[in-house]
Amino acid sequence: MSYQYAPLLPEDDPAFLDNEYFAKVFGNEGEVVVLGVQDSLFFGVGHVDRWRQLKQELEAIHGVSEVFSVLDAYDLQRNTALRKFELQKIFPDRHAQSDLDSLRQVFERLPVYEGLLYNKKTKAYLMAVFLVPEVLQSPERVQLIENIKAAGARYEKGNGTPLHYSGLPFIRVETAEMVKRELNMFILLTLGITALVIFLFFRSFKVVLFSMLIVGIAVVWALGSQALLGFKVTILTGMIPPLIIVIGIPNSVFMLNKYHQEFRKHGNRIKSLQRMIRKIGNATFLTNLTTASGFATFIFTSSRLLVEFGIVAAINIMVVFVLSLLLIPIIYSFLGDPQERHTKHLDRKWMTGFVDQLLQVSLYHRKGVYLVSALLLLAGGYGISRMHTTGYMLDDVPHDHALYADLMFFEDHFGGLMPLEIVIDTQTPRGVMQTGNMQKMDVLQQRLDSFPEFSKPLSFLEVVKFSKQAYYNGHPNFYDVPNARERNFILSYLQGDGQASMGLVNTFMDSTRQKARISLRMADIGTTRMGELETKVNGFIEEVFPKEDYDTMVTGASIVFFKGTNYLIRNLFLSLSLAIVLIASFMAWMFSSKRMVIVSLLPNLLPLITTAALMGYFNIPIKPSTILVFSIAFGISVDDTIHFLAKYRQELSETNWNIRAAVILATKETGLSMVYTSIILFFGFGVFSMSEFGGTLALGLLVAFTLFVALFANLILLPSLLLTLERMITNQSFKEPVMGIYEEGDETDVEDDWPLKSGTESERQ
Repeated sequence: MSYQYAPLLPEDDPAFLDNEYFAKVFGNEGEVVVLGVQDSLFFGVGHVDRWRQLKQELEAIHGVSEVFSVLDAYDLQRNTALRKFELQKIFPDRHAQSDLDSLRQVFERLPVYEGLLYNKKTKAYLMAVFLVPEVLQSPERVQLIENIKAAGARYEKGNGTPLHYSGLPFIRVETAEMVKRELNMFILLTLGITALVIFLFFRSFKVVLFSMLIVGIAVVWALGSQALLGFKVTILTGMIPPLIIVIGIPNSVFMLNKYHQEFRKHGNRIKSLQRMIRKIGNATFLTNLTTASGFATFIFTSSRLLVEFGIVAAINIMVVFVLSLLLIPIIYSFLGDPQERHTKHLDRKWMTGFVDQLLQVSLYHRKGVYLVSALLLLAGGYGISRMHTTGYMLDDVPHDHALYADLMFFEDHFGGLMPLEIVIDTQTPRGVMQTGNMQKMDVLQQRLDSFPEFSKPLSFLEVVKFSKQAYYNGHPNFYDVPNARERNFILSYLQGDGQASMGLVNTFMDSTRQKARISLRMADIGTTRMGELETKVNGFIEEVFPKEDYDTMVTGASIVFFKGTNYLIRNLFLSLSLAIVLIASFMAWMFSSKRMVIVSLLPNLLPLITTAALMGYFNIPIKPSTILVFSIAFGISVDDTIHFLAKYRQELSETNWNIRAAVILATKETGLSMVYTSIILFFGFGVFSMSEFGGTLALGLLVAFTLFVALFANLILLPSLLLTLERMITNQSFKEPVMGIYEEGDETDVEDDWPLKSGTESERQ
């Protein structure tokens, strides 16, 4: 399982490089889990004791390096004789209630802690748990988080107040475990639902068993190939096994339908299998190739998350085709002849009647078909104009989930948890310690503090202000930046401590004192609002620190996520365009007719436009999870078009170039398989609606809807276009394509191919 968020940005992107540079200079602070509680009686003796006990339990957990909370707060005391500040812990280990009340007053007179460890107005308190990076990068991280939650549960039980958990490590581990649970659930659900639908269609346990065997092998190979390629399971690659099941089953449906149709004609099992391979083998290859191409285009996004998804999905879709083409003929060559009950599905009246009704619409109501299509296009255009783009860090987690609710707790009481970092390079060694630069940083921090989306800004100035307050005997009014006269005295006292105070200062500046950072935490406000804020923040920074005198940089996980989401969406649109061009090229290669390619694309673009309009009308935003819908659905929906046109071209020759007859025969023969596969795909993708992740849920429902519309487009609009345009598009090159599809008379007689030509009559039979 993948623990880290796969970087959405390419490694040469400026935002990615800025974040890497920041981590190199100031270190990575993404190893903190925060616990929060809202308790109006927090400073009661019993409550403080339980908070201290929780801290001690957390410190004893393997993988926890340090715990910091209100009880670890210290005050600075001025030692005039030694000319230095001395650290003094505010809350001792033992105390009476009267002592706590007075110590609380001391604590609340120190502005440095307000907004950082507690919210005075809402009575919310925070505990920061620092984790060991090596443990976080190992499988032990799951047990580490479980141990933290177990300690928290004991505190909740004793104190009677709910505890809230968050922080990037916590969110990553919890979502990885959710993905793991869903991976197993979706594999079982898709196997079960597709097996049930196949049984209802074919009424044969053998068909179900062998279809499941093929996709089962493909699932094992998909997971195995992912491991061999060194890819970890992410929220996207975790969808590949159930996708393989849903996409692989239609291969079996088309092949077995053709096998049963052929067997009914002449009753020869081997000849039926031979014709099944020859007649639809090439078309099935093209359908799987186009589907694989839809996924393969993700490779060109330069996002590791999508590249891995595209590689594994494309490879294994072709693998499931090879398995189907080999195993179905092999298995059925050893089985007995199909019984009458096995082929009765070909006569199912309601199904054939449904296909006939659709055919009647194409034959006699083409004006209505075009009118409805035009209205859908107009409505689609308006719906698309209403679409918007956004992305949230926890957008895919349900809003009633504890993970989301806890994040909202920290946003409401502490301004959020997503890191935002500002780096200021004064271009002069020890420049950050100059009074003018400190005052400028203070001006910038005050402006940033005015944004409700940001937490309290934190920099080395907090220690400097804290020191000035201590220099003036702890009076809160002196908590501000020292002037030029005060600076030397105060800094000399601060240097004299030499330990904790300067250690904290050093985390907010580089070793040369030339660069300083301002650290903020922000709410998960979405990429749209984030773009607006970034512009304002950069404007403030440039106003206070002009470019000609300072180098500045805004970075952090929030910026990387914002830039990465926008980058991904732009590239996914390019990926969809590439998929359309690539699939159109494959169809041109198959049918050798540019006009036919244009006509065949129309019924498959209409469902995409309809789905995009649906997103606009129902306010479903464009984000990485929903934009995947179009490439996946387009690659799959084209499959029906290829099967239909392959049969249509075949029937043209057999009907002596009678276009109307060819359309009727192609619709009747392929329509049944198209309905079967569309129903399987509809329910298969519908399974994803049970996901806890909103993106996966939307993906499943939108793809299912798109394929549902595509079925009618391919069975109504495509035949209507063929009948209307007739010879304008059906030219000689379409009749004789580059990629041959065998006709009725193309097979060698089965006995010429059968290896048992010599031997007894019973052996030959």
